[in-house]
Formats: sequence, structure tokens, C-alpha cells
Amino acid sequence: MCMHYETFFGNRLGELRTQKGISAREMSLAIGQSVSYISGIENHKNFPSMTGFFYICEYLKIHPKDFFNDAIQNPKRYYEVEEKLQKLTSKQMEYIIPLLDDIIKGNRTYQ
Repeated sequence: MCMHYETFFGNRLGELRTQKGISAREMSLAIGQSVSYISGIENHKNFPSMTGFFYICEYLKIHPKDFFNDAIQNPKRYYEVEEKLQKLTSKQMEYIIPLLDDIIKGNRTYQ
């Protein structure tokens, strides 16, 4: 299996940054880098150091492991939901599970 780490990393960074609603320039400056730092990574021309990666995750407010888990489309929202689910009783969970099944199957749409 051939992995293109730079491509995955750049694409994932662009996806997460866009969700946050900020420009590459703004993010670059916010983490103390040159104005083209983030766009260079997103365009697969550069790759951050480990320290740079941690600054990126800190800025995006995500755990480093979630950066690589692209099954979680929006880590921030995912953890908001998870945090609320942890507060439910077993009885309350019985109501939530069928609702989630309906949403996933497309029987209900929410905006």
C-alpha cells in the first residue's frame, strides 16, 4: 500500500482549516509562522515539523490522533456530541440510538 502522506496531510489540514472558517494566511500568522506556511503544506510543497504539527492541532483545538482520523469529518463537533452522550442515562440512550439510526439511514433530515 502506497501512502502519500504529504497529500493526505495537506488535504486534511485544508479541510479542518476550512471548517474553522479561517484563511491559510490567518492561521499561519496565528501559529507564529510566515504568511505562506499553511498554504505551502496544503499545496503539498512543505511538511511541518513535529512541533509545527502540535501547534497546528492546538490551533484547530483537536487531538493529534484525530487529525489522521478522516472518518471523523468534524472532530470538534464529534467531541461535543460525545461529551453530551456520556451524560445520558441508559434509559435516555434507548431513545437516542433509534433516532441516530433514522438520521444515518436518511429517514430524517436535520439542519
